[in-house]
Amino acid sequence: EKVETKISETFFYNYEDICSRPFVTEDSGIPINLLTFKHSFGYDCTRSVNLLLMDSQTLMYIAGNQVVLLDLKTESQRYLRSSSSGGIGFITAHPAKQYFAVGEKGKKPNLIIYDYPSLRPYRILRGGTEEAYAFGDFNNAGSLLVSVGSSPDYMLTIWDWKQEKIVLRSKAFSQDVYRVTFSAVNEEQLTTSGAGHINACRLCHVADQVGSSQPLHLPLQISNAMDLMLSWKEAANVISGTEWGNFLLWEGGLIKVELCRAGHKPCHSGPVSQLVLDEGELVTVGKDGFIRVWNFEKIDAADSVDDTGLLEMEPMNELHVGKNVSLSFMSKVHERGQPVWYAQDTNGAIWKLDLTFSNMTRDPVCLYTFHSGRIEAMSVSPVTYLMATTALDGSVRIYDFISNTQLSEVKFNRGGTALTWAPRVVDPKGSLIAVGFEDGVVRIIEVYDPKGLPVLAGQANTENAEINLKQALKPHSAAVTALAYERSGDVLATGSKDKTVFFFAVGDEYEPIGFICVPGPVQALQWSPPSHVKSTLLILCENGFVLQVPAPLPEEQDTASTYQIKNLPTQYFHFHSIKSRIKVKNSPVEEFLREQNKREEKKAKLELIKQQQEMGKEVEEGEPEEEPEEEPLPPLYIPEEPSPILCGFYSAPGKFWLSLGGYDSGFLYHCEFSNDHQVDPENRKDEPFEVIPIEDADDNPIHQISFCTSRLLMFCGLQNGALRVYPLQEKDLSGNALKEYWSFNVHDNDYGQIRGICSSYDDRFLITCGGDGNIFTFNILSPEDAHKELKAKIPSPRSGLEKEKATEDIEDPGAYNIEEVKQKKEYERKMKEAEEKKNKKREELIALRQEFLFLLQKNQELPKHMQLPREVHL
Repeated sequence: EKVETKISETFFYNYEDICSRPFVTEDSGIPINLLTFKHSFGYDCTRSVNLLLMDSQTLMYIAGNQVVLLDLKTESQRYLRSSSSGGIGFITAHPAKQYFAVGEKGKKPNLIIYDYPSLRPYRILRGGTEEAYAFGDFNNAGSLLVSVGSSPDYMLTIWDWKQEKIVLRSKAFSQDVYRVTFSAVNEEQLTTSGAGHINACRLCHVADQVGSSQPLHLPLQISNAMDLMLSWKEAANVISGTEWGNFLLWEGGLIKVELCRAGHKPCHSGPVSQLVLDEGELVTVGKDGFIRVWNFEKIDAADSVDDTGLLEMEPMNELHVGKNVSLSFMSKVHERGQPVWYAQDTNGAIWKLDLTFSNMTRDPVCLYTFHSGRIEAMSVSPVTYLMATTALDGSVRIYDFISNTQLSEVKFNRGGTALTWAPRVVDPKGSLIAVGFEDGVVRIIEVYDPKGLPVLAGQANTENAEINLKQALKPHSAAVTALAYERSGDVLATGSKDKTVFFFAVGDEYEPIGFICVPGPVQALQWSPPSHVKSTLLILCENGFVLQVPAPLPEEQDTASTYQIKNLPTQYFHFHSIKSRIKVKNSPVEEFLREQNKREEKKAKLELIKQQQEMGKEVEEGEPEEEPEEEPLPPLYIPEEPSPILCGFYSAPGKFWLSLGGYDSGFLYHCEFSNDHQVDPENRKDEPFEVIPIEDADDNPIHQISFCTSRLLMFCGLQNGALRVYPLQEKDLSGNALKEYWSFNVHDNDYGQIRGICSSYDDRFLITCGGDGNIFTFNILSPEDAHKELKAKIPSPRSGLEKEKATEDIEDPGAYNIEEVKQKKEYERKMKEAEEKKNKKREELIALRQEFLFLLQKNQELPKHMQLPREVHL
């Protein structure tokens, strides 16, 4: 028999050989260390399981294409890159905490076992799934590892991981599988749970088969259920949670009993996100912020007592972690011999919990807070190393990206959707930030160092930074999507999904100038740069429209009855797809477009000659004769739904570049406003005059574009979370400009679309934020330079700030916007005028009536022969 080679216990891989690195175009001369990873600020708290404790000092979580190891004492971070650049699907720890497993994403991804605390790659498991690992779990002995893949194969694999061998392979299910776990009691049993199912498998003599590649399995489908975490006692008994908050006890593939609390109250008010069998007790974690402990033996022996199938039971202990807390997962570690739990809160926090339930039990401690869900907007200070972010959780956060700390946060009652730091020309100290919200409100906030305020007796200002609401305005009736200060700092433009752009005069108080209506929801706004003679605003709409307008002058607007500006000169561009025309040629895009233009010119000339001949006119000598008709181009494809405009920027006066999604992705389109002022913009069909193909972007469009101060580096954020940098020879793009680039997958490849890219005011740092809730900072160009001499300076407070009355906020989401207030006042004015007219008429009628009665009286006093008959009066 062939003797199989055993992998040595002392064998390790070299991390530098397997970790993914930036891609650099061959022979481009771009340094591979153009950008180097500096720090991770956010936290992907909406992942179902993204928290791992290796010991009392080290917390581990997934951040895009990195695993972050956070030292709880020093606050320092260490990072492990994915090997595939495809992202990371799961992390799980060995029972002894000597190893941890990282299941990756990408084409035939790796499942890597790392040694702890050395972080050396110990084993690499290959061939377990096609595109991504969804979950994994070690058995109690730590000898086996089970993994499950995601779409398209949903493959369940049991590994003899120390020898990198597959013990068992089987298709887990035909829909998403969220979790797979070994039984805590019997290691020949495991369960998978996911979209609409629970599967239980009994494994025959797996322990005897370690090292064999022959799969042995007897799958037993128990039932259909929701996304659940399971605890085992016996092969036929399973306890599962539900989305409605109760527990189900299964026996032999059927529901034996449903457990609830007294009075048929649910065990949790909302979904049960985790069940843990801990020292003979069942611990349940709920999205309602409660952790409850139950008698496991009593649950296991439960039986239905009536036709409802419900059995009432009360928990032995419970802990309410806090208000507005939504727990999804807990991880346990021992600290000085005592058990401590760390909990993941999907509302944007990590908690430290004591579940001893004694008179010495400590209160829950919120260790860290983060944005919950995707980052909607980000901006950096124009004068120092501070950045601001906002998200739909309603918070605005300020970070110091030199010291890698969050300085301050403020929370509002509606989600933030847009944010921009006011430029130096508006505020030389760099303290003002404009923030837009999903209810149409725009808030002007100021960041300041409270240490600069006068200290009251017996008090001390110890905070790093504070945020003060300076002004609240409501220009829109739907989400604010874009904010832009005009280059002189005199005007702030705000754009919204309500298809309007509002203009404000910038001053100590922002005063409304007026608004214009646009053909679609606003995607982005950009004022022309100082190099352009005229100051104009570029308005990009989601549905393919681009507009250009000058800044309206406040003194020229009549706002007596409405804030709507109807006389503002406007140029329109309505994007018309040319992608299908580009794709039918193998020649370079520019050449094809030139050929197409020549063809159209020739066709127009031939049409003119034909018309002259039909009218009986002789064709002048020298006119070109009709050439044989060329082979017609295939029919053009124009998408029914217009491709969305994702981002764009000015190139020259009246010219701009666009990146589109949908069918028209894969190119940057150079466009120009025409002099054809067609009355109806809807009927326009405007085509770009130049295009630049973007490599590997057909299904992965550019969502964000920004430039360094010198405009010699163009930073692009892609849909798959990748960051690209294009070095530019000139400040203007041209057809050959984007052939060489540096690229790095940083955010999650599936849902980490880059939502913002900003370079620091001095171009030393780059910051990205994504749909995965992560915020990453990078050093630009000089990894050897640690910038230790650099320090963020928090703006000093305004004089007299401490004496000012608190600004009145707009908290009612149904509050009138500025135009609605104007129209309401106008309506009230008209109603008042009408009432005054009515009152005047009433007074006139009363006077006439009194005069009439006086005349009647006088008529009665006359002799009878002199009186006028009453009929005359009637």
